[in-house]
Amino acid sequence: MGGQRIPGGVVHTLPADLRAALAGNESALAAWRDITPLARNEFICWVEDAKQDATRERRIRRTQEELEEGMRRPCCWPGCKHRERTGKA
Repeated sequence: MGGQRIPGGVVHTLPADLRAALAGNESALAAWRDITPLARNEFICWVEDAKQDATRERRIRRTQEELEEGMRRPCCWPGCKHRERTGKA
């Protein structure tokens, strides 16, 4: 899939470390492309919200795992605090 654009979210852009993880995992990337921009935004915000590098790395791994398991939103995440209920910034 080298060179093909990997879409981001509604409010958040896709960070480089999450982009690299998805690019290296075909099944997670296919699931990523299949979910809505709002759902992608939730995963991105969840990763970006980590305060420690170790937490961020763990969330990136979990994002891949959850996508492979068919989940369309991060487990146990109340939602992106950066958007209104309408889905807009």
